[in-house]
Amino acid sequence: MPNHAEQLAQELNLSLKNVQGAIDLIDAGNTIPFIARYRKEATGSMDDQVLRNLGDRLEYLRGLDKRKEEVTGSIEAQNAMTPELQAALAGAKTLAEVEDIYRPYKPKRKTRASIARARGLQPLADATLKQDANFDPQTAANDYLNEEVPDAAAALAGAQDIIAETISDDAHCRAELRRYYHAFGMVKSVKAKDEDSVYTQYYDYTEPVAKIPGHRILALDRGEREGFLKVSIAVEAERAGGIVAWMFARKKTGGASAAIVEAAALDAYSRLIHPSLENELRAELTAKAAEGAITVFGENLRQLLLQPPIRGKTVMGLDPGYRMGCKVAVVDPTGKVLDTNVVYPVPEFKRVDQAKKTIKSMVLKNGVEVMAIGNGTAGHETEEFAAAVIRELAEEKGLHLQYMVVSEAGASVYSASKLAAEEFPQYDVNLRSAVSIARRLQDPLAELVKIDAKSIGVGQYQHDVDQTLLKKSLDQTVESCVNLVGVNLNTASRHLLTYISGLGPALAQNIVDYRTENGPFSSRKELLKVPRMGAKAFEQCAGFLRIPQAKNPLDNSAVHPESYPIVEQIAKDLNCTVDELIKSKELRSRIDIKKYVTPTVGLPTLTDIMQELDK
Repeated sequence: MPNHAEQLAQELNLSLKNVQGAIDLIDAGNTIPFIARYRKEATGSMDDQVLRNLGDRLEYLRGLDKRKEEVTGSIEAQNAMTPELQAALAGAKTLAEVEDIYRPYKPKRKTRASIARARGLQPLADATLKQDANFDPQTAANDYLNEEVPDAAAALAGAQDIIAETISDDAHCRAELRRYYHAFGMVKSVKAKDEDSVYTQYYDYTEPVAKIPGHRILALDRGEREGFLKVSIAVEAERAGGIVAWMFARKKTGGASAAIVEAAALDAYSRLIHPSLENELRAELTAKAAEGAITVFGENLRQLLLQPPIRGKTVMGLDPGYRMGCKVAVVDPTGKVLDTNVVYPVPEFKRVDQAKKTIKSMVLKNGVEVMAIGNGTAGHETEEFAAAVIRELAEEKGLHLQYMVVSEAGASVYSASKLAAEEFPQYDVNLRSAVSIARRLQDPLAELVKIDAKSIGVGQYQHDVDQTLLKKSLDQTVESCVNLVGVNLNTASRHLLTYISGLGPALAQNIVDYRTENGPFSSRKELLKVPRMGAKAFEQCAGFLRIPQAKNPLDNSAVHPESYPIVEQIAKDLNCTVDELIKSKELRSRIDIKKYVTPTVGLPTLTDIMQELDK
């Protein structure tokens, strides 16, 4: 397999040394969050997004190499390999180029051309395609008559079919037309049936391929799937067909054969090439539109997950509703459920006074400090009700509560999930969503990771894109956010731990089981006692797991255990303890970090360590 470092460095405008460092680390089984955070010297401080892009492109290039090998093997098995073909395959930059080169050698289903070949007409087609001025195809055709080819017209028709398929399989021709379609193609849509729909604006619509935005492509695709639209790619057929004829037919010098080749070229374009290129271009437009949409979904999800948490508060979660009432749950600062209820705060039910009395009682009994109100059905009425309750509590008891409106997207999905049933077997499905809303305010990241990211409502058309790619992208976003923030090893749920670098469902469950049997972890080193936690997994995950009350204060930081000796050496040089070093800004101001640079630990790592000590 070729080394792709030079190509990636050029494409991504990165240093060759750093790209090679990143490739080596990825190939050694390191996770992207770990490389981004703890191997900055090797990568030149690439962030996780750059590393993911590099990893995805590397995967594509290696897939391209594999396909080239497969195609080479197939062509060689047919004894058809030539130095020109070998060079063309070696120079191919995309999978589409490789497939174009392979097209003439690919096993085909039964076609008009294959039937003509079976009837012995290949030599006639070859002779005609040479377009020798002295060759008379009409006369030559008489030599190919048999039971299946009754006359010269049938022989020439078969030869023309073979020539059309040969032209259609020509890689250079397809590349030329592909450029033409990209530059001058038009996306067209017309109505598929006489019926009003949300797609009325697209019942007679045209827009250039080069300019049409991704969201419009996804809308047209959906309209077509739902049976309201017929979508196509249109070009000037006469001009496009003319390009093909110009490439193959030698009108001035080709004699009588040129007319047959021209007819074959036009037939190849209309019958074979256009439908193929239209499908290819539509698939390409859809893939590009989906990629753009998935990027937006990821950005939206990141903003949701990284909302600032409101820690250390007892929160009342209100899940609004009409007929089923407003579900209420109170959770303490650790997320433990203290109280639940159902009230009817909407005026039309004439139970507002009773609802106020219940809520006030729950606030006073549990020491509620903040209300979290879901933004779904009846959310506005519930917000007005909560504001009234807060005003009355201020007047009557001198309490000064606050409330915040929280997105409840996916709360119902979570409340009906197996995870919620395991977490709250004693609560009704509706009450679980109130708990989720309260916890979303306390720690959005820890709560939202429990919900399938697609159910959080992160953008339009999320059901129209490739669901595997969407899930991969959103999972990567969640992983990035979780590892950016880090998690409390002693309180994190199994689901949250699953996203930590180097862990997965099995190790996350083993950590929770170990915690249940042995009590809270007292140090990161204790992780090595967890079943199946090897040295590699420990290396990948340790820096992202925090232990707030650990004996070693570095266990509650993003400083990796592999760097503890550096911090200890700094403290020793300053004649103080690590704890004193962390607490004293004056001591830290005396550190010259350049003194601690080694062949393996550079300024990026040392700068990160100093930032963590400052925190």
